[in-house]
Amino acid sequence: MLTHAQIWGAIDRLAARAGLSASGLAKRAGLDPTTFNRSKRITPDGRARWPSTESVAKILTATGISIDAFIALIGDGPRRVVTRAVPLIGFAQAGTGGYFDDAGFPVGRGWDEIAFPEIEDEHAYVLEVSGDSMQPAYRDGDRILVSPGAPIRRGDRVVVKTREGEVMAKELKRRTAKVIELKSLNPEHEDRQFATSDIQWIARIVWASQ
Repeated sequence: MLTHAQIWGAIDRLAARAGLSASGLAKRAGLDPTTFNRSKRITPDGRARWPSTESVAKILTATGISIDAFIALIGDGPRRVVTRAVPLIGFAQAGTGGYFDDAGFPVGRGWDEIAFPEIEDEHAYVLEVSGDSMQPAYRDGDRILVSPGAPIRRGDRVVVKTREGEVMAKELKRRTAKVIELKSLNPEHEDRQFATSDIQWIARIVWASQ
């Protein structure tokens, strides 16, 4: 039987895994930022308040994990963390040929690798930021985990590759069948707009090393 503490503990672990606070996780999922606050886990009269099925479904979508992975987070005490090798490449190299296929999945043999815990997307990879063009969101030396298999929606930070070979990290501002609008992470840089046909692939950033 699941307990109140186990469910809330799983939500806290999911938030930590995504590099977020509980309120940050709620905000990313499109919920009220206070949805998962500890003060809301017990009612004023002392009864246990459980998270709704809808709120759990939204945080799974926002973090790109399955219900099975969430269930694995339920439980008390320490648990073994499973790691696997994830491709690593410098951001500046990503625009050159031989590193991605047409779907944006990592290919070739030019990648280094790093161990990363609990990554479900077999096509996930890490880009290492160089320079200051993405400040203050990402700084030189930061590493960002990219998941080509994660769902993307407005407001997500994404990595985009154009058919001309340009690779950039932006915030998805608007996406239609014909146009993709991107908001720059650095306020000193202009926002960008592309015809959908000019984009080779787009993938969501699900974690950063900051």
